Amino acid sequence: MGFKENLRSELDYQDMIVKELAEKTGINKRTLDNYLTGHNSVPAADLAVKIADALGVTVEYLITGRDSRSEKLLQPEERKLLSLFEILDDKDKQIVMTMIESMASRYANDGGTGKSSSHAG
Repeated sequence: MGFKENLRSELDYQDMIVKELAEKTGINKRTLDNYLTGHNSVPAADLAVKIADALGVTVEYLITGRDSRSEKLLQPEERKLLSLFEILDDKDKQIVMTMIESMASRYANDGGTGKSSSHAG
């Protein structure tokens, strides 16, 4: 994917409209719309940095869809989970961790199907 697709994907993921991004970056909404429609496929470096900073991603991610700072680029769902997890208090974080560890253990024990291997009866 290119810049416009990655930008659109990130805006959708963050539930952000172009007007909000324009306000955060100081970049004209029409200019941002042009990046999304492909009229100007990639912004100048200084504008790309403003866009990336406002979205909390790297310019590399917006252009290539990858980020060399991390071994594995997190999928939008994974990033959403992490951002939600960060706002929890310590007690709730521990509850979530216990729940996830239990689920992961179940998947490890049943070969990754998520189905219980025991039968009722």
